[in-house]
Amino acid sequence: MTHLTPGDPAPWFTARTPLRPDFQFGSAAGRAVVLGFIGSAASGTGKAMLDGLMALRARFDDQAASLFIVSQDAEDERLNRIAGPGGGVHVFWDFDGRIAALYGLVRKDWEGPGVVAPVSIVLDPMLRVVRVVAPGDANAHAQAVLAGLTPPPARPAPVLLLPRVFEPEFCRGLIALYDQGESHDSGFMQTDPATGKTVLRSDPRMKRRRDCMIEDIGLQKQIQQRLHRRLVPEIAKAFQFHASRIERHIVARYDASEGGHFRAHRDNTTKGTAHRRFAVTINLNAEAYEGGDLVFPEFGPQTYRAPTGGAVVFSCSLLHEARPVTKGARYCFLPFLYDDAAAKIRQQNKAFVDMG
Repeated sequence: MTHLTPGDPAPWFTARTPLRPDFQFGSAAGRAVVLGFIGSAASGTGKAMLDGLMALRARFDDQAASLFIVSQDAEDERLNRIAGPGGGVHVFWDFDGRIAALYGLVRKDWEGPGVVAPVSIVLDPMLRVVRVVAPGDANAHAQAVLAGLTPPPARPAPVLLLPRVFEPEFCRGLIALYDQGESHDSGFMQTDPATGKTVLRSDPRMKRRRDCMIEDIGLQKQIQQRLHRRLVPEIAKAFQFHASRIERHIVARYDASEGGHFRAHRDNTTKGTAHRRFAVTINLNAEAYEGGDLVFPEFGPQTYRAPTGGAVVFSCSLLHEARPVTKGARYCFLPFLYDDAAAKIRQQNKAFVDMG
C-alpha cells in the first residue's frame, strides 16, 4: 500500500496521456480527483478495479470530479483495453513505473506489467489525500471510492485584496495608453517536452487576451513608485515577503467580443517562470464589465474582483482562473513580483528559456 495517508499532499508529476505527452497533474486541482492505479487491465485485480471505477463514470465531469486511470502495462495501450476515456475520465501511461514509485506503490517482489500494488487514491480539490481504497470486488471498490467524493466546504483563498493602489485618473491614463498603442495576442509559458526549455505557446482555448507593453521608462518608474509605497508594505505584512523586483509592465485587455479568458493555471511551473513569487492583478475599470473575475478552484467557487485601482495579490503557486468576460472589456495591469534571491534563480534559468 501507499505511504500516503489522509491529509498528505499527493505528489505532482508530468506524464503521457492518450491526448498529450506532457499532462501536468498539478493542473488537475480544483475538483475531486481519483487516481486508480490498476497495474494492468488484464490482471484480475486490475480489471475488477477498472470495471468498478468505470461504472462511476457519470460522476466524473471534470467540474466536480475527475478520474485518472494509471496503467503500467503497455499492452493496455496497444490493445485498447481501457476503452472509453473522455469527459471526466483520463488515462496516464506509466510504463516505467515512475508515477507508481512516487506514490510508494512499486512492488519489489515481482517484475513485469502491473508492477504496482493496485489501489485507488481519492484526492480533494487541493490534491490532498482523502482516502486510500484497497482493491476488492468491483462494486465494493466503487462504493468506497464514491464515499470519498463528498465535496469539501468552500473556504476563502489566501489572497490579499487591497484598494487604492492606483488613482482613478492614473487608471484612465493606462487604459488610454492601451487604446492608443499596439497590442498583441498574449500567450502562456510552457515546457517543451522535447527540449525541456520554457517556450511561449498560444491556444485560444486556454487563453484569450491582448497585451500592450509599457515601454516608457518614466511611466514604469511612476508605476514602481506606487507599488513600492502602497503595495509592497502590505505584502510584507500579509505574507512576510519583501518584494524588490518586478517582471513586466503590461496593460492587458480581456474583451467579451473575443471571449476573453484565461483557464486555470499556475504562474511558476516552468524553469523560465520559477522565479516568480507573487502575481498582482490591478483592475483599471472594475465597474465597466461583467464576468472576468478571478477564481481559485482549489478553494471553491468564490470569485474575487478588486475595485478600480485596487489589487488582488496571490502566490504564483496557486491555481487560478480569469473567468470569461461576458460584457464589455476588462483592463488590468498584471506584474509579477519577486526578490533578490529569486533573481538569482531567474539568471540561472535563462539558458532554459526559448522565446522563439
